[in-house]
Amino acid sequence: MSSELLDALTALEQQKGISRDVLIEAIEAALVTAYKRNFNQAQNVRVDINLATGTMLVYSRKDVVEEVADDRLQISLEDARVINPHYAIGDVVEEEVTPRNFGRIAAQTAKQVVTQRVREAERGLIYEEYVDREDDIVNGIVERLDARNIYVGLGKVEAVLPANEQIQTETYRPHERIKVYITKVERTTRGPQVFVSRTHPGLLRRLFEMEVPEIFEGIVEIKSIAREAGDRSKISVFAHNDEIDPVGSCVGAKGARVQTIVNELSGEKIDIVEWSEDPVVFVANALSPSKVIDVQVNEEEKSTTVVVPDYQLSLAIGKRGQNARLAAKLTGWKIDIKSETDARELGIYPNENSPQLIIENLDEEELDDFDFYKEEE
Repeated sequence: MSSELLDALTALEQQKGISRDVLIEAIEAALVTAYKRNFNQAQNVRVDINLATGTMLVYSRKDVVEEVADDRLQISLEDARVINPHYAIGDVVEEEVTPRNFGRIAAQTAKQVVTQRVREAERGLIYEEYVDREDDIVNGIVERLDARNIYVGLGKVEAVLPANEQIQTETYRPHERIKVYITKVERTTRGPQVFVSRTHPGLLRRLFEMEVPEIFEGIVEIKSIAREAGDRSKISVFAHNDEIDPVGSCVGAKGARVQTIVNELSGEKIDIVEWSEDPVVFVANALSPSKVIDVQVNEEEKSTTVVVPDYQLSLAIGKRGQNARLAAKLTGWKIDIKSETDARELGIYPNENSPQLIIENLDEEELDDFDFYKEEE
């Protein structure tokens, strides 16, 4: 081995973070295999690399025994003591057997090992970098498309955007810059494989964290997200500081903050509602933009019956039931929507817990919890 190769191993240790000792051990093991393959040898051998001189020597290793069964692996005590009179049964005799033209094979093998280890190390570093970015948002460039998948360049690696993770209303073009959400990073024989998404609710969460400082700083918390990518989403937020308006913080001045996110998601509508631990208030908020006049809760079945004005029924349910469906996902409660007329006919509205019957007995602070009712009034 030339001193230049040794210098190269040292440089690799510094630049790629690959230990030189690990490379040397790998080269030695590969040279043993190369020796046996190229010289049709079956004996037990080891390869010694002299770092000072850059030379490589092959040594055969034979066990000292009383009776030799295989002269490729064993040596008699008598023959061993010809080499060194101090040998005893059970010792190992080493003898140099370096072939004359071993240098060429050694250099080629060493190059292959170093190349392979460098490739493995680079893949390992890329894997470690991106596995730490799972559940995070990254910028990428659309590189190519096939019948199902879109391949997004993230710099050091090409990520896969599967068909079921693409927003159906979006058209992706080569060289287009897009934001994607890393859902999974896997090790494969061909290197790390990164999977990304444009439909994951986590993408919406990360976009709000980027656009709303109050969320990034933890003053406002995103409690839940319900998303039908490309069409409509609902997000519930809560402020840990009573002086902060969580919904207003997310909307921004003249809607600037939320509009930036809407633009990034190709016009996807986003409803931002205030979270409440009271299911009556939370469910009513979640059905926004529809007005709600009563919410009746069944704790055992985790279900609610919501009463809305007659003219608001279609708005509450939404196109193809979307508004009600997203509200149920957002709150975690089953929601059955009734018009005011139907609720009165069924005798379920008004009742003793209906807002219009109890609102007169509430103080001003408690009254705030029924803002959804007061707005309708």
